[in-house]
Amino acid sequence: MIAAWRGLQRFALSLAGRIALILAIGISCAAIAALFVADQVRQADYQRWRGEQVVLSAIDVAGRLERNRQGTLDLLRDRGLIGVRLIPPGVAFPGTPDQAHTDMARGRAPAGMALALFKVAPSVCISNEPFWKQPRVAGFKFPISPECWLLTVDSNGETVRISVDMPRLAAPPSPITQPLFLVLIIAASTLLSILVASIAMAPIRRLAAASRAFARSIDADPVPERGPEDVRQALATFNTMQERVREGLRERTRLLAAISHDLQTPLTRLRLRLEQVEDAALRERLVTDLSATLAMVRRGLDLARSSESAEQWSVIDLDSMLSAMVEDAAEFGHAVRFAGGCGARVRVKPDALSRCLGNVIDNAIRYAGGADLACRRDAGGVIVSVRDHGPGMSEDLIARAFEPFVRGEGQDTTLGTGIGLTIAQAQARASGGELTLRNHPEGGLLVELRLAR
Repeated sequence: MIAAWRGLQRFALSLAGRIALILAIGISCAAIAALFVADQVRQADYQRWRGEQVVLSAIDVAGRLERNRQGTLDLLRDRGLIGVRLIPPGVAFPGTPDQAHTDMARGRAPAGMALALFKVAPSVCISNEPFWKQPRVAGFKFPISPECWLLTVDSNGETVRISVDMPRLAAPPSPITQPLFLVLIIAASTLLSILVASIAMAPIRRLAAASRAFARSIDADPVPERGPEDVRQALATFNTMQERVREGLRERTRLLAAISHDLQTPLTRLRLRLEQVEDAALRERLVTDLSATLAMVRRGLDLARSSESAEQWSVIDLDSMLSAMVEDAAEFGHAVRFAGGCGARVRVKPDALSRCLGNVIDNAIRYAGGADLACRRDAGGVIVSVRDHGPGMSEDLIARAFEPFVRGEGQDTTLGTGIGLTIAQAQARASGGELTLRNHPEGGLLVELRLAR
């Protein structure tokens, strides 16, 4: 539950979450607005239909009067026609008729007849019969008041006044007033928005993943250029940037290699000349300094080359590699032990990974006399650990340990050049991993390499 809640929080704070929220609100508002407009149109159609029924009733009565005036009057007096009856004398009519309905009725009335329709209060149309004798409608407990219209028909100088009763039936309720319907609209809009946002953010997620991979390894694979035109352009630009960064690093390596190669000849000549120095003690010191210079030049070139690798990616059995490295170290009499495996298979650059771990193990042997290798799994991938039993490092030195030419206080400068861990970190990143250092609670230094499973 906690993991799901944290995942929801991350989604809400992401760009995809914001897009989904905007889309959900927009789609919901648009759907509700469309339903409101449709409901207004439906209500207007319903009222227009009711008005047309009033007009049809008025035309029907007018036609009957035209065909059989006396018979129709007798039928109206005897309540023989449902919904229409004669208005008794003395009932006052409104001053002006309903113009829209009157015009519709006159356009369809028989020739020579003048019709007028008036909308009045329901009390004018209700009969004077007692309450309990008034007709009832099935499904209604009490009599319902009709919508009342008064009709005047002028023909041959005589005026007939008639009431037209339209049942007062309410239109069906609007869907926008139903809470469940609104909940369904919002839920459907939210799901659709999340789906659309996820699809829209897929190229950005691929670009972010490629950026992380490029940050870990300079030889990361290019991003597939798929999607809309602007997305493809952005991905193509990113791929171009990757290639130019790699080319810049390769150019730097070539430059350093050329410098190193050019230095070899004068340094070799200098060594030969130093051998001619007669003072043995001075000669020994000069040759030692020159050897250290040559080693530093070679290690500097190794450092430059460590950040790039043309090696292909492979899936390997991690336990087998660690066991092999332990056996190789044991053959030279080093106290290196395989403390435990994890049975993991990882996608790495094998040579880069081997060089990375080799540098770390060499450091542990050089400064602590031995090391324990192990690996374990966690939620993020696989962690390879190399622990020694030496004095460890100060926290300030740990923070700077991966910087080139950084040494611990009091370390013998003849043991190395101070770039072993720098090269190891570069090789780790070339293989898609990351090195970290910390002092072990029980003593010694613990170096951990995290790899994707």
